[in-house]
Amino acid sequence: MRVAIVDGYTDEPAGLGVPPYMDVYPRYIAGAAKTADPGGEVRYFTIDGLRGDWAGSLRLLAGFDVLVVVAGITTPGKYLAGTPITYDELVDIGRIEGPVKILGGPVARYGYGLEGGTAAVPPGRFKRYYDLVATGDVDLAVYEALKYGVERARPSALHEGYGLVDQFAVRGAFIVQQHPNFGINLVAEIETYSGCPRYVSGGCSFCTTVGYGAVEFRSPEAIAREVEALHKAGVVHFRLGRQADFYAYMAEDAGREDLPRPNVAAVERLLSGVRSAAPGLETLHIDNVNPGTVAKWPRESAEVTRLLLKYGTPGNVAAMGVETADPRVVKANNLKAMPDEALAAVRLISSMGSARGPNGMPWLLPGLNFVLGLPGETKETYELNKQFLQRILDEGLMVRRVNIRQVLVFPGTRLWPAARKLEARLRERKRLVHAFKRWVRRNFDRPMLERIAPRGTVLRGVVAEQNYGGGTYARQPGSYPLLVYIPLRIPPGTKLDVAVVEHGFRSVLGIPYPPPAGSKRLAKYLKKLGGASSAPP
Repeated sequence: MRVAIVDGYTDEPAGLGVPPYMDVYPRYIAGAAKTADPGGEVRYFTIDGLRGDWAGSLRLLAGFDVLVVVAGITTPGKYLAGTPITYDELVDIGRIEGPVKILGGPVARYGYGLEGGTAAVPPGRFKRYYDLVATGDVDLAVYEALKYGVERARPSALHEGYGLVDQFAVRGAFIVQQHPNFGINLVAEIETYSGCPRYVSGGCSFCTTVGYGAVEFRSPEAIAREVEALHKAGVVHFRLGRQADFYAYMAEDAGREDLPRPNVAAVERLLSGVRSAAPGLETLHIDNVNPGTVAKWPRESAEVTRLLLKYGTPGNVAAMGVETADPRVVKANNLKAMPDEALAAVRLISSMGSARGPNGMPWLLPGLNFVLGLPGETKETYELNKQFLQRILDEGLMVRRVNIRQVLVFPGTRLWPAARKLEARLRERKRLVHAFKRWVRRNFDRPMLERIAPRGTVLRGVVAEQNYGGGTYARQPGSYPLLVYIPLRIPPGTKLDVAVVEHGFRSVLGIPYPPPAGSKRLAKYLKKLGGASSAPP
């Protein structure tokens, strides 16, 4: 049996799969295929890799027995190294004749959405094009389709525990070698648990993660076995990002408490196990921290933070869904933390993690997520958001980045019945939204970048990703890496060190360090470095 996996990319509250990040979906699917049919062939394609010759790619895919498409953007962002699959591309692939066609990922569970401030296209729209739309776990659907036939595969089937998942994860690790970023800056997303601890209270009004059900934890040993398999396959960059709240991993009160007490011992078993399984790793980062957890359990959260400093690598980011600094909006949408609690969480992580690491970046900083357009929002909400950010600046704290998005409403969430009303309200407040974004970029982001990476800071191990005009965009591998513009054309995939020269709103300008001798183009930047407040070592 020949199986093709088309990665249309995924981005969820708990999981990222846009290059250079590879989410769990294609790896689990590859493992499911190999478990059901050990002698079968499994090929992996990215949607970007297929676009160069679209007609030829469709003919190529038609030659497989089974065609699995994974896609779904539920937390839309701006992407440097990949463009998620479009609705028309999903339909084009669905019209291919010959293979059994399976659609999975968030697009099959929640629908198609790509832009905030809109309602998603329901997943049922794709049933006319695909033989199976996996509204449950797509890897399980693929396993059943290959083992028992597509007629007996259950589209809505969900894993009961992690028994099969842990097998699929190890057996599917080989597929990373077919990713275009393999051997360069590929970051493997790792799942530590499914569901959300706040499932007991219904979770945030807009979030899709609660739709995955009650929390189910993976054991530290199973995670270590997957990491070992990935490391043996050649992966050196890891992100423990597939969970709603890293600090709640293996929390004993999960399922009973909305904000369970962190299990420090379990977190240490997890992190030490990953380190032992991948002794040659270069990056170990996380994603997703509930500010409410940190505020409610400061002592335990401080211990977890110390473990991240002990076992992790610098440049790490604890992204926190603050969503709003308006208490009324927090209550109306059952959000994670009140503004004072969110600020307490920022203080704790910033104060402990702001020391600079050997790669030039602080070890561990908070990141902030804001969602605009939620029920209860008023003009005052935007002023409260500004005041919250200004307090962070005034207190001398560090925040790696602020992510601002407009709510994207999906079927199955509590906001779905009000989707059209919320869309209309965001259209009415378009100027207010843009004004807030401009304020953040000019008054918060740039001063914060100057604080995080002062002029003269040397960033080690930056990877050139994309040429633009006469220059190059580059980043370090990891969670929310700092975007660097280099005013020279450097071949993508090149690894180099850069010295920070100038600061933009969301990126920095840097030059190779040490700079190439006799470069006239870099002369003016070298003059600026001469007066750097933090000269290169």
